[in-house]
Amino acid sequence: MAGSRAVPPKPVIGVLALQGDFAAHGKALERAGAEAREVRTIADLTPLDGLIIPGGESTTMLKLIDLERLFEPLREFGSRKPIFGTCAGAILMAREVVRPEQASLGLMDLTVERNAYGRQIDSRIASIPVAGEPEPVEAVFIRAPIIRRAGDDVTILAKYQDDPVLVSEGLHMVATFHPELTDDARIHRHFVNSVRGRYTERVPVEVGQEHQTE
Repeated sequence: MAGSRAVPPKPVIGVLALQGDFAAHGKALERAGAEAREVRTIADLTPLDGLIIPGGESTTMLKLIDLERLFEPLREFGSRKPIFGTCAGAILMAREVVRPEQASLGLMDLTVERNAYGRQIDSRIASIPVAGEPEPVEAVFIRAPIIRRAGDDVTILAKYQDDPVLVSEGLHMVATFHPELTDDARIHRHFVNSVRGRYTERVPVEVGQEHQTE
């Protein structure tokens, strides 16, 4: 295809390493066929093909992002390249955050309610069907947010208790659960393949339709 770039055998995907289980995301990315790098500074963003914003505590993560002067660089990165936000990362990706309101990157047309399932003791593991997957995915919810509104251009890939828990829009994807806390790399592989898809100007593959990468 004219103007397309060669698909990188191992896209370089960063994990924001300010808080949360970023190391587990790195291992999941490696299993999914990417080269993982930890991101702590503006310079760390430069060589990346994509980025994961992991779970953690969203207000604390915002403070650390501000401390490292990463807020606008992350927003600018997301205007050009794919970002996958999980749990707190999903909160930061949303256009609107409620209960309580807080700042966010505003990269996806979502309204997200923080800690909507309750306190830490109310965390849970659920088996959820995912679009295109023949087998359910194990989803680990830890003080998870809830997506209360999804815009018209948002694709819902999975629901739990009738609420969207895995969605995509344009370049980006968010999950309100923690896919890095299981040995199943299918969700990370979907993101890796969506990053690869940018190089050939093709539509990102659906979950479950990706090529397996050992």
